[in-house]
Amino acid sequence: MFGRRKKKGAARDAAGEAEQVVDSVAEAEDEAERERVRLEPAPRPDGPWDVSEVREPGEGRVDLGGLFVPGVDGMELRVEVAGDAIVAATVVLRDSAIQLQAFAAPKREGIWTEVREEIASGITQQGGIVDEVEGPLGWELRAQVPVQLPDGTGGFQVVRFVGVDGPRWFLRGVISGQAAVHPETAGLLEQIFRDTVVVRGSGPMAPRDPIVLKLPNDAQMVPEGVQQDDGGSRFSGGMGRLQRGPEITEVR
Repeated sequence: MFGRRKKKGAARDAAGEAEQVVDSVAEAEDEAERERVRLEPAPRPDGPWDVSEVREPGEGRVDLGGLFVPGVDGMELRVEVAGDAIVAATVVLRDSAIQLQAFAAPKREGIWTEVREEIASGITQQGGIVDEVEGPLGWELRAQVPVQLPDGTGGFQVVRFVGVDGPRWFLRGVISGQAAVHPETAGLLEQIFRDTVVVRGSGPMAPRDPIVLKLPNDAQMVPEGVQQDDGGSRFSGGMGRLQRGPEITEVR
């Protein structure tokens, strides 16, 4: 009897030790996850750039205040608003587009890993499908987002979410159209993302606050769907007219 009791006590001790090991492993995993989220921004040898890293940010780029966006032949540039503030710029190139939006970020912590998780969670909760892959711009999300089609039926839109952490800023790109459906055709849009220059400014900003943009001095707003003759304002580099796109809701 005493021997059996001793064995039971030993079993309880072993079970308790196993639970402690499991708890320790779980705590280590939690700590590793926290450290993964809080990693410092990775080097950006190919861009996007901070304004302090570029000698002439306005050369070949459109000055939107918080962003200098590269101009290429045949491209159309649209600004998008939230309330009264311009918070994003969308470059349309033939049958593809990339929306560019910059946010404030902590001084020593990147936020793209955390933002990816939040975007993926939001899309899956809506019934969408998300894959996380390592693409030409680093880790990105390739998603099928539920949308309502023009005929009123439900469907999916293929979208790529890309992002890069910089010094006290984060730049997100949302690629749509054929460049999302066929990523191998997205080289020029990806290069536009890399060549974008971010102007964070020195003022205090809460992490994830959007970096507000402005219209160029010679810009002329053209409501979406309204055509102008060739005498309208154009930017150098063969870029199309500046248009105001649809209002957007920030994805966080």
